[in-house]
Amino acid sequence: MLLHKLGHFFYSKRIPLLPKFFTVLIRLIHNCAIFSETKIGSKTIFAYGGIGVVIHKKVVIGNNCIIGSNVTIGGKSRSINVPVIGDNCFIATGAKILGEVKIGNNCVIGANSVVIIDVPDNSVVAGVPGKIIKSNVPKDYY
Repeated sequence: MLLHKLGHFFYSKRIPLLPKFFTVLIRLIHNCAIFSETKIGSKTIFAYGGIGVVIHKKVVIGNNCIIGSNVTIGGKSRSINVPVIGDNCFIATGAKILGEVKIGNNCVIGANSVVIIDVPDNSVVAGVPGKIIKSNVPKDYY
């Protein structure tokens, strides 16, 4: 996260070349694609250093999220917009969140799920395609 925060800082200050440098550094060190342009909230963490994580540069991720390894968050063909992830979400290993979807606050996305629908606050999603399997879960559910 430190490398991303530095890259995002330079991107937000419109300092040329340094954001791209940090994006390449993240890819080389952590074997993942997390761009300096991506907005990632405070206290969000990537399990195992974010190995295999791919996040589109226009994605917005909230605060206090936990993102597992091999997660993909990005666009879908014929869709211009990308996912928006709320606060306090847990995205398990191998999950895919694709297209113009909004994941609410305090949600759990199950391992290897493929989410292509909006998910309301306090929900658990699992399966391929992802379906809401539990609603109104307490904030500390996971």
